[in-house]
Amino acid sequence: MAIPTEYRPGFAKARLLDAGLAERYVHHTLIGDPLADAVIAACQETPEGQQRQWLQAGVEHGPAAIPDAPPALRDFFAEAERVPPWFDPALTRAGCRAFHGHSEMFIGAFVGAVLIEGFSTLISKSFSITGRLVDQGTRRLKQNNRHLAEIFLPGGLERDGDGWKLSVRIRLMHARVRFMLARSEEWDSAAWGVPLSAAHIGFATAAFSGLLLARARMLGVALTAEERQSFMLVWRYSGHLMGVEPALQAATEAEAMQLHRIGALCEPPPDIEAILLANGLINSAPIVAGITDPAERRALVRRIYTVSRALIGRELADQLRFPPARGFGTLALLRWRNRLDHWLRGAIPALDRRRRAGQFERMLDLSFHGAAEISYRLPRHLHAEKDAPP
Repeated sequence: MAIPTEYRPGFAKARLLDAGLAERYVHHTLIGDPLADAVIAACQETPEGQQRQWLQAGVEHGPAAIPDAPPALRDFFAEAERVPPWFDPALTRAGCRAFHGHSEMFIGAFVGAVLIEGFSTLISKSFSITGRLVDQGTRRLKQNNRHLAEIFLPGGLERDGDGWKLSVRIRLMHARVRFMLARSEEWDSAAWGVPLSAAHIGFATAAFSGLLLARARMLGVALTAEERQSFMLVWRYSGHLMGVEPALQAATEAEAMQLHRIGALCEPPPDIEAILLANGLINSAPIVAGITDPAERRALVRRIYTVSRALIGRELADQLRFPPARGFGTLALLRWRNRLDHWLRGAIPALDRRRRAGQFERMLDLSFHGAAEISYRLPRHLHAEKDAPP
């Protein structure tokens, strides 16, 4: 089996723990997304305005709405609309309720740990070369938050829900960036494999699902078994819509954690791109939160670094060159506060209603950038600074 050179040392270690999964992971570093990639190839000679019309009509109304589009595009939307037998929308309700009951802690764990851990792989090179997370960190952080929020809204993953539409749009965005990177002299395929590979999309989805549950638990979020399984189902289906290969779809929290563990072993240690990306995400957080006072921004950044260190662990934090921080008791205090809040909300229903409403409002503030409409424009240039905002 051909293995990109950067993965060979880690693969040798990972296969000692789970040979089958390690082999699947590195195999998928050589695979993109055949259906979505075919769409981008088929539309290369089509004017941008026509592309946008087809994409919008396809996402909004399905393949029947684009009879004049290339077959690859109609096939893509027909497949996207095909619901896998394991997905039942009714089974997502418990996970949605659990997410919105603890949205502050979930978004805190997402921004302070899981995004960082999910992007500490070689996927950081894709974002660094294009500048789509380093130079545009604030907007991208809000877009990641929005996707998380939308898929956990009731009905968000139904065919007409914005969670469904955003998941499909993300898949096409990845395919477009993959197309441009693969043809760029800046991309070393022998060392890194395929840009935005199937392995990286699967790894990120495992982090956003099982690892997010684990990190939220470290902050004091206690869910039932039904809620955890429902949470996983939401992410499994969103990942399916984003093109995660069936071989890398995690059905349970344990499967997601094992994929994250083995994938992290296969990946090389974080390099300068991952370091810039991780620190950029943290420093973008106060801007996303709407904090304008410089002293308050610095204080929040220090706080996030402290919590992030406690969540992701000293080894990864040091690799990412996070500043030193005294984290003793940080998580214990957060767990105590969260459990007290949960107890008070259970004892005082009116407080629970106000708390949920307040959390929802803050989640919207952290998740929307400009207009709420979904953009169907795909990037035209490899480098974000040459591209108008989507």
